[in-house]
Amino acid sequence: MTTTARPPVAKTWTVRIDLGEHDGHTRAIARLHTGDATSLVGTGLARLSPSDPDVPEIGDEVAVARALAQLSRVLLGVAADDLSEVLHDAVDLPG
Repeated sequence: MTTTARPPVAKTWTVRIDLGEHDGHTRAIARLHTGDATSLVGTGLARLSPSDPDVPEIGDEVAVARALAQLSRVLLGVAADDLSEVLHDAVDLPG
């Protein structure tokens, strides 16, 4: 039995991150666009502690990291649901 190798497939998924800052709070929204109808969202928040110096870049980093972490969990959940549907059995994808 011979199998034919499938040609490589190139895809581009994009993540758009929007940041907003107000009164020492930073909010990041990460949106994943896969090129089809799929659009997933993760949100992250950061807040300036009164004892911390005001360095907006750090708040941005924390909020974006949290948004991407949530987006990752959402994407794993979608993948687990899709795999469960194909296998007709519950699937848990840790991560």
